[in-house]
Amino acid sequence: MSYLRTFLPWIVFAVLPSGSWQWGALAALVVAVALIGQQVRAGVGLEALIIELGSAAFFAVLAAIAFTDHDSGVHDYSGALSSGTLAVIAGASLAIGKPFTLGIAKRTTPRELWELKPFIRINVVITAAWTAAFALTALALAFEAHAGHGHSTPATLVQIAGFAVPMVFTIRYVAHVQAKAGQPA
Repeated sequence: MSYLRTFLPWIVFAVLPSGSWQWGALAALVVAVALIGQQVRAGVGLEALIIELGSAAFFAVLAAIAFTDHDSGVHDYSGALSSGTLAVIAGASLAIGKPFTLGIAKRTTPRELWELKPFIRINVVITAAWTAAFALTALALAFEAHAGHGHSTPATLVQIAGFAVPMVFTIRYVAHVQAKAGQPA
């Protein structure tokens, strides 16, 4: 559930008709700001809202472009730019030693585990998987857009896979680590 909430602005943008991309970008921005506000009121620190803050910034810029120039070439590449932005945000979170998945994992993990090296390492691996998936998705979507198919069914399937594959990896990897930890050494 936490991952769905984290990526809700991106989902909103993806499901709204591409012909109304300016409204999709604005709706995604509103959702991102609302999520940040809700999480901050719930006591979540900004360091745990890396994707949410990056989402708000991205959709603010995209909405400004979309409303200023509805026919901008940015529209054709908006899917690739979305995934590319997520790859940069996720990669930057790794580079600064604050994997974005830590903020999500801490919401359901006891506080006494937060500073343990295995917990941090698990989140580094998971964030790296998400980063790679976002980067590969951005490349695939850029090729689709360049071929004139940026808002086609194949592009939509690529976007879905770009979220589904790392989500399945996260679930399976966590289950694997938990199962391994439960076995005698």
